[in-house]
Parts: sequence; C-alpha cells; structure tokens
Amino acid sequence: MKITSVNNEMIKETAKLLKGKYREETGLFLIEGEKGVKEAIQAGLEIKHIFVENGYLEFSGTNVIETTEAVLAKISDTKSAPKVVAVAKQPITRLSNLKNAKRIVLLENIKDAGNLGTILRTAVAFNIDGIILFGDTVDLYNPKTVRSAVGNLWKIPVIKIDKLEVLKNQFSDFEKVVTLPKKDGVITLSAFNPKEKTLIMFGSEADGLSNELINLANTRLTIEMNQTVESLNLSVSVALIMYKLRN
Repeated sequence: MKITSVNNEMIKETAKLLKGKYREETGLFLIEGEKGVKEAIQAGLEIKHIFVENGYLEFSGTNVIETTEAVLAKISDTKSAPKVVAVAKQPITRLSNLKNAKRIVLLENIKDAGNLGTILRTAVAFNIDGIILFGDTVDLYNPKTVRSAVGNLWKIPVIKIDKLEVLKNQFSDFEKVVTLPKKDGVITLSAFNPKEKTLIMFGSEADGLSNELINLANTRLTIEMNQTVESLNLSVSVALIMYKLRN
C-alpha cells in the first residue's frame, strides 16, 4: 500500500495522535524512528501501521505503508522527518504489575517530556522495578517522551496514581524516601542505604515535592554537592539516586 498525499484521511487521523487528547481517546501513540519501532515489535507491542519512506526496505508486512517525506513530516513532531513512523497500541499496565516490585520511583507533576523519557531509560538501565506518575505529570506517550526513552518505554511498568490513599495502602511496608535540599534531618546520598523495599519520590524542578508526599515519607535524602550549585537537572538527580538503588 502507498499513500502520497498529506490530505489522505488515514494520514490526517494519524497526525491527530500528536495531540494528547486524541492519544487518550484512541489508546494509540506514535513511535518515530527505526530503532524505536524495531524494539516495539520485539517487545510484542500491537502495531497498527508502519509508515515508511518510499524505497525504505527495513520493514515488510501488510501493515507497512510506503509514503513520502512530506507525509512523514506531517505525522512527526521532529524538525527532520524520520524514515519510519509507527502507530502502536498503548500497553495496559495496572497496579498489580508492581505486586513483586522492590525498587519503585515516583514522579510528581513532571512537566518536561524529555526528562520523563530520559528517566524511564535510566530506570531500565539500573533495574528499577516500576515507575509511578503522581499528580499532573506530562503524558507518558508524548512523542518527545517516547523518543527520549529510546525504546525503553515498554520495558518497565509505568502506573498512574492520583490519590494519596492509594499510595499509603499499597506501599505501607515500603521505606518511603523524599529528595530535598540539604537541611536538618536529611541524610546524604553517600550515607543512604536503601531498605529491601524502597519507594523514592521526586518532584518537578520548578516546584519540588508537594507537602502531602513529604509528610508521607519516613526518610529524607539529599545529594551532596558543591555549595555554589543550587540544583541539578531532574533526570541527573534521579539517575544518581537510581544508581544507588540498583539491584
């Protein structure tokens, strides 16, 4: 099958997936680039369509659609159109996916899609068992998040939780750690020895963690660093602490 017009109905419907509202309504999302698409196929994701540039022979099958650079640009949000864009079904994850988890990272109100994708990639690298998105966090299937995760988005359970009571009930036997600036009662990363079951929480760079999550914690942690530096990028901070948590 070939599609050469940017006004084709399938292309217009696919382009809508660049918007979060349509991704939520359909349960679909976009994967841009050969590496991401190949890893999604290997992971067993349900792939609806694969749009490829004319003459690009890396993919074959009834769901592969040859098209033009202009069409690929319409269904991508990158400056340069990729040679491959796939439409995939969002994996279904539930709280039960974390029933055997021992190392969990919670992210509250994270707004930067690139940071979220980088954190997911790092979490897989350091054998974190699951990610919880709490509060008003950027869409997990934002194209920038998907690209920044570099094929790792579907390798770790990511659960959305909106209620504090759910956290309290489901993770009552976990050491709950919050990351804060240096102050009284806060231990340094070098002195931190995580317990067998640990839930560690991070807030946005702009606002930090909410008081309700800070009050939920039984351990307060800081990263010791040069006093002339006020803070680190969120994904860097998370990476340092996840390395300490690695199994």
